[in-house]
Amino acid sequence: MAEMLSGLVAGPQLNALPDHSPLVQPGLAELRRRAEEAGVPQTPHPLTDAFLLRFLRARDFDLDLAWRLLNNYYKWRAECPELSADLHPKSIIGLLKAGYHGVLRSRDPTGSRVLIYRIAKKIAAVLTDSFPLKVRGIHFINEPVIFHAVFSMIKPFLTEKIKGRIHLHGNNYKSNLLQHFPDILPLEYGGDEFSMEDICQEWTNFIMKSEDYLSSISEAIQ
Repeated sequence: MAEMLSGLVAGPQLNALPDHSPLVQPGLAELRRRAEEAGVPQTPHPLTDAFLLRFLRARDFDLDLAWRLLNNYYKWRAECPELSADLHPKSIIGLLKAGYHGVLRSRDPTGSRVLIYRIAKKIAAVLTDSFPLKVRGIHFINEPVIFHAVFSMIKPFLTEKIKGRIHLHGNNYKSNLLQHFPDILPLEYGGDEFSMEDICQEWTNFIMKSEDYLSSISEAIQ
């Protein structure tokens, strides 16, 4: 059973507390202890409260899940140096200009940011297992028929929460997507104000302006 923080305050309630609350300190201390015992690298991210809180909040302060996420993050950095070692925008400008990735201008009805990937399956796996993000939903469109058969085989092994977050829309996806994301989609997916090209360019511009920050967290893994 996953280890939750003991006491009167449950995980979702802890998530609502500010970073400086004394009630989040036990979780921080335990996650830091596990990381130090495992010998995770202290660069490019020292084990600061701010850094560790990202992983705790992404998993509602479930310590076992937060530790697994943190461990997967370091594993990803070690196994994918071609991505993690050089985060300078100039090194990925070709990928950015190819229009594979965009972030919608507005949030969805739950207040979440909406990311669109045109190479979705691999990206979705990395984001959900290796980054301190809380993924509220994954929507597949134009997925091949065989994907439905494979998903049917693994679906019984998924939790009800995960099942509820995965949506397969097929080729006739526009009306379904609009139910989930009204008034915020690009033209290609049923919207009527801007194109995918527009938001990809906006995201590229944002990344290029963030070069100093990305350089600060880039690591040359030998």
